[in-house]
Amino acid sequence: MPADITLQAQWLIKAPLSQVFDIMTDFEHWPELFPKVAAGIRVVKRQGNALEMAATVKSFGREFPVKMHTQILPGKGFTSDNESPKFGTSGHEELLLSEQTGGTLIQYTYQVNIHKRWLRIVARPLIGWFSMKYWEAAVIDELRKKLER
Repeated sequence: MPADITLQAQWLIKAPLSQVFDIMTDFEHWPELFPKVAAGIRVVKRQGNALEMAATVKSFGREFPVKMHTQILPGKGFTSDNESPKFGTSGHEELLLSEQTGGTLIQYTYQVNIHKRWLRIVARPLIGWFSMKYWEAAVIDELRKKLER
């Protein structure tokens, strides 16, 4: 099934790739690192770089449970297939890192499938614009505060 919405953005973080990678793949500490988007994340199963996680995410002023099947790509970022039946979405997320002059480039893509018909009607304009702006403020700006000096 093609995604209902594809979110894409990229940001330059003025810090070494290894530092960005360490923070962005430290999922169990996301609630402390990025409290505006993560209420809790627990690794349920780990096999090498493959993780199954139970997360509680914050979105639109509410908290939602999310099941995450995440593959850490050493030194490069992660991909994750996520399900949130309560919110009515699922999707494929990719956060890829590369070294650039002046720091680390984050390339982020999230292909979202919306399973609730009523949500699909309002979601395209709302999620498409709001989600990336909010994620930038809640995650990227916090990452910059921690790493850029």
